[in-house]
Amino acid sequence: MGRDRVTVVEQVAALVDDHYVFPDVAAEISAVLRRRLDEGAYAGPELAELAARVTADLQSVNGDRHTRLVFHADELPADHGDDAADAVRRGALAAEWAGGVTRAERLDGNVAVVELAPILFAPGAAGEIVGAALTWAQHASALILDLRRCRGGDPWMVALLCGYLFDDEPVHVNSQRDRYGAVTQFWTSPALPGRRFGRSRPVAVLTGADTFSSAEELAYDLQQLGRAEVIGERTPGGAHNRRAFRVHPHLEATISVSASVNPVTGTNWEGVGVVPDVEVTASDALDVAHRRLRVAP
Repeated sequence: MGRDRVTVVEQVAALVDDHYVFPDVAAEISAVLRRRLDEGAYAGPELAELAARVTADLQSVNGDRHTRLVFHADELPADHGDDAADAVRRGALAAEWAGGVTRAERLDGNVAVVELAPILFAPGAAGEIVGAALTWAQHASALILDLRRCRGGDPWMVALLCGYLFDDEPVHVNSQRDRYGAVTQFWTSPALPGRRFGRSRPVAVLTGADTFSSAEELAYDLQQLGRAEVIGERTPGGAHNRRAFRVHPHLEATISVSASVNPVTGTNWEGVGVVPDVEVTASDALDVAHRRLRVAP
């Protein structure tokens, strides 16, 4: 086995020990990696296959889908994982994706649809664009948030989005607890770009198998607060916040560093997913939501 592969696996195990949200689970995961390394399980494969094998072992203890080794065909920047540098790159991606607002349409019966994909970008990069989409929807009788192709993103954007669906009094939507017990709370803001949709009109959130991480959080938060009906498929179940580390020019380790704690349930959707209020296939979710929300002319 090449020395670089040994170094990568040892580095990933050390990152798990130092950063994983649950220290007791971290010890189990890193022990699996080191045992498999001694057994020669990582000898020989190309980098993409190495990433797949390490990921399977990282997730073998508790199924945490945020903790992975990811292969990138293009070389990662030397400063990958640096918060400031990554924020600049995410800002450029947000501009390319129009802030992640991929659809804004009014359906029959005065039902507005806003689709968010591929991720929920940070408010600093996409807040004005998302605010414009929600402001546009303010005259609709009902709103559908389509998250079926949304793979995650920024928890601060979740709080910002939730703010448009309540009044101006702050609402506690989520918290994150790290391995040391430090808690970060997320609240809606009394001041938003644009105008609110408000809390009186109905909202549906569409989910599917690709709805993950912070997109799941948005669906879960609104569901548990009684603000939206979730329609579609059960989501994969990723409730942890991750941090990225460059461990090789083509390999990125992502490690879960905090866990969500919902203020209503006291728990989260990790491993179980967001369970829809109306369970239908993702392909049928929009039609079902439209029928349920449509106002006859």
